[in-house]
Amino acid sequence: MVSPLNIIGQMPQSQGELPEPRGDAAPADVKGTYSFVSLGCPKNLVDSERMLGLLELDGYRLVHDPVGADFVVVNTCGFIEQARNESRATIEEMLELKRRGDVRGVIVSGCFAERAREALLEELPEIDSIVGVFGRDEVTRVADRLLGGLNEQRMVFHPAPTRTLSDRDRLRITPRHFAYLKISEGCDRLCTFCAIPKMRGKHVSKPIDEVVAEARELAADGVRELIVVAQDTTYYGKDLYGEPRLTELLAELERVDGFDWIRLLYFYPLYISPQLIERIASSERIVPYLDMPLQHANDVMLRRMQRRVGRSETETLLESLRGGIPDLVMRTTFITGFPGETDAQFDELVEFVRHQRFERVGVFTYSHEPDTPAARLDGHLPESVKEARREALMQVQQEIAFEWNARQVGRQFDVIIDSPIPDAPTAWVGRTYADAPDIDNAVYVTGEGLGAGRIVASEVVAAEGYDLVAAAVDQAR
Repeated sequence: MVSPLNIIGQMPQSQGELPEPRGDAAPADVKGTYSFVSLGCPKNLVDSERMLGLLELDGYRLVHDPVGADFVVVNTCGFIEQARNESRATIEEMLELKRRGDVRGVIVSGCFAERAREALLEELPEIDSIVGVFGRDEVTRVADRLLGGLNEQRMVFHPAPTRTLSDRDRLRITPRHFAYLKISEGCDRLCTFCAIPKMRGKHVSKPIDEVVAEARELAADGVRELIVVAQDTTYYGKDLYGEPRLTELLAELERVDGFDWIRLLYFYPLYISPQLIERIASSERIVPYLDMPLQHANDVMLRRMQRRVGRSETETLLESLRGGIPDLVMRTTFITGFPGETDAQFDELVEFVRHQRFERVGVFTYSHEPDTPAARLDGHLPESVKEARREALMQVQQEIAFEWNARQVGRQFDVIIDSPIPDAPTAWVGRTYADAPDIDNAVYVTGEGLGAGRIVASEVVAAEGYDLVAAAVDQAR
């Protein structure tokens, strides 16, 4: 079954309501009703919000339940096999509704659509239309054709553009107080395990003025936490300006009124200059939190992954980040069971994690992707070995994370409130600066006068596994 957290309209805003309508479409002008399922990463979520905005402005009405809707849009993820399987299962569930007559049509978009193309339509011929990543702005035309019975063009694909598509006029589906800001599209990295360049194209940055205009739109819509995302955030601006310009972009974003927190995700361990570190360290709005996937620590594995950064360079960078940014919280990810990984190389990775003591770590088993260079490498390992190594590394990280949490007891943090706890009128779920939404840990806060989107100074009173328990010590703002 599709998770209700993925069906837009059932995805929680501050209290679980539908996104607020915008534009001039009155109920009498409704062209049709639709439901929407968004899968995958925050970057894909931005694409979903853009399509939702276009459909709403064109007169289509979003509904909670796909049953009874004119059509369903499934915005898919195609990154790894597990994500493709989830996307395929969701599509099949929507097609079953179509067979029963509960929905008229099914439109499939996003990365899995871009990656599979004709093969997906051959496998699931009842799909009405397939829209590639760079065809997303044509979703209203696709919907018009579907409901008008003029659906002879079932595939809408465009080559990767030389400039990014606009992400303005989005119908946001995150809670009102936080939003993702996509600053570039695509990736120039050639990591051997990754198919993102095949789906999202080469790196293309949005001009600084366009990013700032979108940020102002989000601030005016009530966003307090702005989360900057890209496939390769630190490479931002290289294509437009001849050199990375993330430092300059952040300086402009800090000048936008309305944001309390600016959070940075998806750093690549290159192009992190002393000036960028100083910008983060000296900012009153950029939180000291960085997400920087490292993937491995052994030099042989890093070369086979074509990561371009070795262990020694990584350690030097981590030392600079830790030394330059007070109270820095680091999130990273690693892959276990990459082709050719030996016991000794895995042990080196474990030792690296023990030594670096990252506050946040995600571990993934290597996913065999047939259209990537890694698929042609020798030394592929059994799934049981990949999974055993993942479990072992996560056990090491769990001890580190629990120890870090225990050290926070008695400290005070600003906590941004995300949602209420049912049947507990003074208890809420929130996050500190150390926690990105839907990725990291939660803080359970008690206090009067709290509400979604409020920020409240809180004292941590207990650690519960990966999460914290806190009590408000001041008025929420």
